[in-house]
Amino acid sequence: SIRRQRQMCIRDRFMGGIMKIIKLFLITIFLLPVSMHAYAAPTGQDLGDKWCSDVKMHFYAGGPEAGGFAGIVAAGAMNAIRDTGADAEIIYSEWDFEKMVRQLRESVGLGVDAIAMMGHPGDEALMPLAKQAAEKGILMTYQNVDPSGVRAKFGGGYVGANLATQGKALAREAIRQFGFKAGDHAIVMVPIGDYARAQREDGARIIFEEHGMTVTVLDGQPAYASDPNMTIPVFSAALNANPETKVIVHSGSDVMNVAEGIAKAAGYGPNELLQIGFDTSPQIMSAFEKGYVHLTSDQQPFLQGYLPVLSLCQTAVLGTGAINQDTGAGFVDTNNYQAVKALADAGLR
Repeated sequence: SIRRQRQMCIRDRFMGGIMKIIKLFLITIFLLPVSMHAYAAPTGQDLGDKWCSDVKMHFYAGGPEAGGFAGIVAAGAMNAIRDTGADAEIIYSEWDFEKMVRQLRESVGLGVDAIAMMGHPGDEALMPLAKQAAEKGILMTYQNVDPSGVRAKFGGGYVGANLATQGKALAREAIRQFGFKAGDHAIVMVPIGDYARAQREDGARIIFEEHGMTVTVLDGQPAYASDPNMTIPVFSAALNANPETKVIVHSGSDVMNVAEGIAKAAGYGPNELLQIGFDTSPQIMSAFEKGYVHLTSDQQPFLQGYLPVLSLCQTAVLGTGAINQDTGAGFVDTNNYQAVKALADAGLR
């Protein structure tokens, strides 16, 4: 009958509207950061002093406890933990990438709420553990080295310098400042074992070679970051074999911390051998003053500690998206190092 047809039409429209609402709800859910853990919802715009206290978190500092670069990263994380009230533990790994993976497996197994992970082990090693974390509803974000493949598949932010461009920018700045010419020789220490990490220093090599310079590459083993004095005989041998060397490119602040020892062991005095690299520290500031370091690209490790903690807290408590921040801050050289010296000496830059 006509009445029955109208009733069926009304019912179909009603059911169609319900299905649209359900689809919209599902789409919204999948677009938001998801965690299976429940946290106390804020009751007002003032989050309070301990607004992230329900979130159990593991933060990876990368190197040894109280280490140079890792110490600044950890300081940033500690300040963020204090400011947010997060229930967080800082994990140290001595820059041992296999150890990082073992520790991450333990973190995932413990079922913490959130993990801020160093990306050094790379996509292949991190992918299965990121998958397990996602299945358990554990939030993850990354710092210092970007595992872009993992993030593309399982999400998460990245706080750190753009390694693919940072090393190239350093080499271009060195050519501009020091006037290197075709045929000049450079020694570049590259952590060859993992290109996700090595691309920074290898970028410097590429620019130098494109400029017509000759380059000797030394393997920057992860152990050097924990004990940089191990590099002194390595550089001495390379400098002895290549006495025409104009510049050394170091693979990080921990190694550049011993720039004075490297120069003196090879028979060089102040400003007789250019040494450049990445990051700042009290030792690097001292080397600037004494003429043993001449240029560095600052990647602000304090932010690499602070922002990942803040990002995970915001995602867990407020449902916001992950923070992505390029922390590359430009160059520190012999003309401007005094502007950041106090902060570097305090372990904040």
